[in-house]
Amino acid sequence: MKTFVRVIVAGVLVATMTGCGGEAPKPAGDPDFRCKQEGVLAPKWTCVPMVEGAYAGVGIAPKSSAGMGHMRRVALANGRSDLAQQIKSQVKDKVETFTRTTGVGDAETVDTVSTTVSKQIAKVDLAGSKAVDAWTAPSGTLYLLVVVPETQVNGAVKNAVKNSFKNDQALWQQFQAKNALEALDKEFPTD
Repeated sequence: MKTFVRVIVAGVLVATMTGCGGEAPKPAGDPDFRCKQEGVLAPKWTCVPMVEGAYAGVGIAPKSSAGMGHMRRVALANGRSDLAQQIKSQVKDKVETFTRTTGVGDAETVDTVSTTVSKQIAKVDLAGSKAVDAWTAPSGTLYLLVVVPETQVNGAVKNAVKNSFKNDQALWQQFQAKNALEALDKEFPTD
């Protein structure tokens, strides 16, 4: 009987020491790649803003005594600024790729077209942008996921590229002669 009691006590001690169920503790030094803001788990989009079919950015506004309406306006403005920077960078890469694939001109021409298009795109009104998700951090900071449809931006890019080429008649003739409109549609889909 004493042996039986000792086995039961030992079993209870082992179960108590090892714990029951739940997650196993992470080994020391094992990185945690989940999205965290202010030390707490946050929606993934607050770290990596991505929305299918749209350019996406995050706008952040600290807690304000002016109220949530003010915070939303600030976060939306910051999100639009983030969008503008992303779009400018992505458009420059796409335009350079597009102008190379059409075989138009040398590097100077590519730079000229890229610069012209980038300036025109920088003026694209982000009025079609909107907040599609929101999260409030423990400190009261507001995070907004702001998006603008790719088709809206791509349409403006295509028009800017066409206008840029039309401003130089020789480039426009090369552009048309090489059936570059198909390549332009592939690079900047609007359908």
